[in-house]
Amino acid sequence: MDGTTGRGRAHGGKRASRVMLYSHDTFGLGHLRRSRALASAITRADPSASALILTGSPIAGRFTFPPRVDHVRLPGVTKLSDGSYASRTIGMDIDEVTDLRAGLIRATAEQFEPDVLIVDKEPTGFRGELLPTLDDLVRRGGSRIILGLRDVLDEPGILAAEWARKGADRATETYYDEIWIYGVRSVYDPTSGLDLDPEVRARMHWTGYLRRELASSAAPPERPYILVTPGGGGDGEALIDLVLSAYERDPALSPRAIIVYGPFLSGNRRADFETRVGRLGGRVTATGFDSEIETLYSGAAGVICMGGYNTFCEVLSFDKRAVIVPRTVPRLEQWIRASRAEELGLVRMLDENRGELAPEAMIGAIRNLPSQPLPSEAIGSGLLDGLDYVTARVGALLSGLAKQAAE
Repeated sequence: MDGTTGRGRAHGGKRASRVMLYSHDTFGLGHLRRSRALASAITRADPSASALILTGSPIAGRFTFPPRVDHVRLPGVTKLSDGSYASRTIGMDIDEVTDLRAGLIRATAEQFEPDVLIVDKEPTGFRGELLPTLDDLVRRGGSRIILGLRDVLDEPGILAAEWARKGADRATETYYDEIWIYGVRSVYDPTSGLDLDPEVRARMHWTGYLRRELASSAAPPERPYILVTPGGGGDGEALIDLVLSAYERDPALSPRAIIVYGPFLSGNRRADFETRVGRLGGRVTATGFDSEIETLYSGAAGVICMGGYNTFCEVLSFDKRAVIVPRTVPRLEQWIRASRAEELGLVRMLDENRGELAPEAMIGAIRNLPSQPLPSEAIGSGLLDGLDYVTARVGALLSGLAKQAAE
């Protein structure tokens, strides 16, 4: 995939390194938060580097970004109940919005001239919108293109069919210099069901999970408390209802709970939950969104959560006893991650397949949190090396580009 050097370097102008991260973000917080963690680590490791995140997240502006990290907001889309997509805010059909997004991505890459492009999860981007940019970067040369995959994507058979339909397998073979898997092979291999060429598999790097750290020096709330988080909150109603029902059913249940609803929880459901919280006399408190939720993790006696990748990384990073209540639709991703983590002794799971989604089961889970082993007692070294591995790989890629340009 080598080619001629990029325009900025071809003109002989030595400049600081530039990393661009693409995150399609049709819904939720996961992709943006992962890209933000990567960008922060890369620029911290290389104080001269800059990072630019392309994201469709509707709440990107509510996050703070460290120095030399910024973002470009792509027009948002939303997934409808029938599985199709529509524009979130502007009066354009989905094909028009996709074309607009593709043009913005392409123009941004042309002006920013990334030395490294890190693509999150979707090899071709949302509805193939990334392909023109990938073609440009390969043709111009001078950039390294990386596909970053979380530890679990979906059931192997379903994922294989999805990748074949989107042309993702061919795109991975054609465009990507390396594939980074943000996990460890002993936990799960997200590519096990994919028919990838051996040469492509040789480009894979298992980074370890992406460690999260405190972003501020703010003190956590008064302890003890458990943290309850459904991630973005768009599909977290059942978890919140289950926790509230447990505290309503057992007046002696302790410690108190702090619920972070997430920004995508339905307004009507939140109003109902707020009424129930108010009746619990301070045993449960709630907030809508916290861009620095790491502070709440740091002080928590335990965590009740869903099974998204970023939440799982936070549980491991802060070494918190956790009970995961995974969703099972539209993907089994969270259930696969939680069940495998339970097998390894990292967390406990409440599984609807075992009839555990009842207030009594949640009461027992909260009461038994103190007796659970810490994640660090199950798996030790290497589990959370992801950011260190990524920054080392970025450094190696940039050194290779500099050597190539000098020849």
